[in-house]
Amino acid sequence: MLFYDKQFKLKLNNCTTESTSERWSLNGTLIDLGSDYRRHMSGGSLIIRNLDKDQDSGMYQCTAFNTLGSILSRRASIQFAYLDSFKTQSVRSAVNVREGQGVVLLCGAPPHSGELTFAWIFNEYPYSVQQDSRRFISQETGSLYIAKVEPSDVGNYTCVVNNTVTKQKVLSSPTPLVLRSDGVMGEYEPKIEVHFPDSVPAAKESVVKLECFALGNPVPEISWRRTSGVPFPSKVKMKNSNAVLEIPNFQQEDAGMYECIAENRRGKNAARGRISYHAKPQWLQTITDTARSIEENLFWECKANGKPKPSYSWLKNGEQMMTEARVQIENGALSITALNLSDSGMYQCVAENKHGSIYSSAQLMVLASAPSFSRSPLKALLKARSGSDVTLECKPQASPPAISLWKKGNEILQRTERITLLPNGTLKIANVTKRDAASYTCIAKNQFGTASATGKLLITEPTRITMRPTNMEIIVGESIVLPCQIASDPALDVSFSWAFNGQLIDFQRDGDHFERVGGTVSGDLMIRNIQLSHGGKYVCVVDTDVESLSTSAILVVKGPPGPPDKVSVEEITDSTAQLSWTPGRDNGSPITGYIVQARTPFTVGWQAIDTVPEVVNGNMLTATVVGLNAWVEYEFRVVARNVVGLGEPSPASAKTRTEDAIPDTAPTDVGGGGGTKSELVITWEPLPEELQNGDGFGYVVAFRSAGAVTWTRAVVSAPTVSRYVLRNDTIPPFSPFDIKVAAYNNRGEGPFSSIATVYSAEDVPSVAPKRVRARSLSAVEIEVIWETLPSLPERILGYEVMYWEDDTKPDTVGKVRITGNYTQVNITGLKANTVYYLSVAAFNTAGPGPQSLPINNTTRKPPPDRAPLNIQWSMIGSSLTLHWDPVVATETESEVTGYLVILKRHRYNDIHTTFTDRTSAELSLSAGDNYLIQIKVLSEGGEGAGSEPIHIHKLSMGARGSGASGLRRLSSSLVLIGAFLCSVW
Repeated sequence: MLFYDKQFKLKLNNCTTESTSERWSLNGTLIDLGSDYRRHMSGGSLIIRNLDKDQDSGMYQCTAFNTLGSILSRRASIQFAYLDSFKTQSVRSAVNVREGQGVVLLCGAPPHSGELTFAWIFNEYPYSVQQDSRRFISQETGSLYIAKVEPSDVGNYTCVVNNTVTKQKVLSSPTPLVLRSDGVMGEYEPKIEVHFPDSVPAAKESVVKLECFALGNPVPEISWRRTSGVPFPSKVKMKNSNAVLEIPNFQQEDAGMYECIAENRRGKNAARGRISYHAKPQWLQTITDTARSIEENLFWECKANGKPKPSYSWLKNGEQMMTEARVQIENGALSITALNLSDSGMYQCVAENKHGSIYSSAQLMVLASAPSFSRSPLKALLKARSGSDVTLECKPQASPPAISLWKKGNEILQRTERITLLPNGTLKIANVTKRDAASYTCIAKNQFGTASATGKLLITEPTRITMRPTNMEIIVGESIVLPCQIASDPALDVSFSWAFNGQLIDFQRDGDHFERVGGTVSGDLMIRNIQLSHGGKYVCVVDTDVESLSTSAILVVKGPPGPPDKVSVEEITDSTAQLSWTPGRDNGSPITGYIVQARTPFTVGWQAIDTVPEVVNGNMLTATVVGLNAWVEYEFRVVARNVVGLGEPSPASAKTRTEDAIPDTAPTDVGGGGGTKSELVITWEPLPEELQNGDGFGYVVAFRSAGAVTWTRAVVSAPTVSRYVLRNDTIPPFSPFDIKVAAYNNRGEGPFSSIATVYSAEDVPSVAPKRVRARSLSAVEIEVIWETLPSLPERILGYEVMYWEDDTKPDTVGKVRITGNYTQVNITGLKANTVYYLSVAAFNTAGPGPQSLPINNTTRKPPPDRAPLNIQWSMIGSSLTLHWDPVVATETESEVTGYLVILKRHRYNDIHTTFTDRTSAELSLSAGDNYLIQIKVLSEGGEGAGSEPIHIHKLSMGARGSGASGLRRLSSSLVLIGAFLCSVW
């Protein structure tokens, strides 16, 4: 049912079906759309504009029709919502009540259609009555109920009515509430004024609301229960101080007797009512499109459930059907006997109760036709194996069904011991032989005509499997071929397929491992790189036109064992752990043994560890791991092996820490010595964390003077410290001491290291070197010389030379230290033409002694920064003559003292230098070699810049000429050759 405001536009949908036309009716009368400007159809939907209450109210139904017949849609009802005003009345009669008395103020809703909601105004808008345990507004009657009147309730009350469809709102005239002056009402027991009916029908999935409210003094309390004692499900809600019980999504299990109880100290009262479950019909069985031959019988049945139980009716082409001679209707069953062509059409079964109706539609086709083999002809050629049974089906389309007979060639077949003719026209021949090969014809006939179909029967020899696969055992990774070869009749088409563990092998998808090899008479299966998953049953299936054969073999794949599981630590000490595990799969080969591996935060990956017994055989599932470090967190895993190899490791066990213990390892590399005066320095290599064996780790250092008996001990509590320094002014310098070091933790002390001898710190040398002299060797080098020190009480390990440019600039200080009894050192890398201050001190392990008095020396001026220019050379035989221009020093440069000719021979890669104080030089060269020559200027400041390298090629050795100019011209061409062959200087 649809409620509409008359201002809306209405669209009724879902009438269109495939390839149909539609028409609509209102209250059983066909709607004439041609003369009605307000109504029109679009895609089967009826659209109504400018709705009119008088013209458009009622029951609508759509009829869809085509050449096959007609069907009706479900009905749709349209009603128009409205809300009239209250009758004109300035003020309603006053309601006089005593304080403490209960009262009911009636609303009396005006004429309306559509759902209403109610509210009340107290005195004037917007002050509305708030519902609580004392006041209640019924949404069924609209009345206002006050359980116990108080003085604050005195005033005017106006009922407000809302239409939820039209959104209209109307107000009643005010109703005055006046207190009587004859005293206060005494206490009295509850009186239920609002209660639900004795019987409440409720539709499936609807929201059910039950109201219950009582007047009384004191104000009654409301409670609910089911008389069956079944508790309320969580979906049930109590509202308005329990005056309303709400059951959403109502289901059949919610039906039953409900009781409302109102109670105060003066007594209690109750109201009961039964909620019954109602539901619109739903199909259990529907009808389907059916084709029947003429003169056959039809039986259709539809079934639906619903509450109340639905009734049934039948429609043909939209018209009500009645029981008559050939037609019988009983509830949801329709039967028609001796069908004729006029019975064809569209049929509908309708199930309905007061909550709705449902339709099931189907087409009935009554057929009348002569026999035809167009849809089911006989096979043109049927092959059969000799000795088998053959079935030839004759299934022509015919209405009514045809009568069939068979011919072999031109001979009509009769029943024999081997030949069976079934009533449905099927021919069966048992144990066929070559003599049964022939053409067979089925002839079908009814009152509308005759038809025939012919097929040929070919008898073949049985197929034989000549080579079968055999059960095999194979190792993972190998490849094999499973044979499957046959001998067959040449007239047959043969195909091969393979199944693995009941699943057909897809050679395209699984081509990495499986391939079928062979020709038409061979279906061999090649399996490459066999994996454990390939173990199982393989079946070769041979299919021909007439039979199917198969042969099978079991393939056992052997591989390394699977990983063990559930590795756990049963018991653990400071050096051992008791392990247990469960075995993995043996993968076709018995497990012969296990290897236990461990990992700690201090190891690189997993490592095999010692066990007791030393060899863990395949029957054991426990082992004791030995040789563990104390107070270390371990993980364990187990690897199984068999004759094939090692398997995958098990998952790691839970991390477990060994118990703590006294350290069992002494520190190593115990030594020391050095330091400053009055110190004894003792050093050692710290123990790694995995050898500390527990918390509270540190070191015990013991020492004594060499030859003494009693040891002195000191404790170092930091695990990573590797040095202990004893400071005592009584320690003689450079005296021998016996030392040893041990580790300790909370459990106690471990073993001491071997005794080592070290020396206490020595004193620095007490005397400075004497007769210190300096000589400038070049612009960047100064030679420093001093006298050897006489024998001193302190050791001297060597000498340290300090140099600086200016006493006021300590950051310019440099040092050169030499070890041994030397009295001379060259200081290089200095600045040219610069004054340097120098001093010398002796040193030993305690440091440098006093410095000598400073002396100074100035480095020489720098050498010229210009290379010799205009170099000319000539060669006669093996004699090379060089000439160049002199280099003249500037005022800031050292005087030129000569030149250095540098000769590099390529073959031996050796270098020879020749000094000359002239601007020429004569060199003797060996034949058959290439040379590279460079000339540098020499001065007191050292070597200056060098010339560009000159390349002399061995071909020039045989040059001859009468003058230097001719040789220079020859050499210019040779230089080009040399430039091609030269190496970088």
